[in-house]
Amino acid sequence: KKDIPAVNFIIHEIHCRRNIEICPYCSDSIPKSEMKNHVESEHVQVTCKCRMKMESSLLKDHEASSCPLRPVLCQFCDIQLAFNKLQEHELYCGARTEPCGRCGRHVLLRELQEHPRVC
Repeated sequence: KKDIPAVNFIIHEIHCRRNIEICPYCSDSIPKSEMKNHVESEHVQVTCKCRMKMESSLLKDHEASSCPLRPVLCQFCDIQLAFNKLQEHELYCGARTEPCGRCGRHVLLRELQEHPRVC
């Protein structure tokens, strides 16, 4: 998968056929001696804590961006909770009130950022 000078091509091709394999899962060129390790570390099926199955190489991205159980912070109280619990928690948490320092009126936490415009 690289440009090879024409004078070296035959030697290069012999070397590649003898030492390199194409991974059947990702089509990467892998040294034959490392293929077993590559498949076991990159393509073995693992189960996330959310019970979703995927290749081990995809687990880190899944846990960081799409796992429903990934930890996130509430925008109102900074408590850490699972992503799938965030919406319900923020509906409750954002409905709490705090007194405005300027007008003294009790303002919902979810409206606190907008309040200064109407205060």
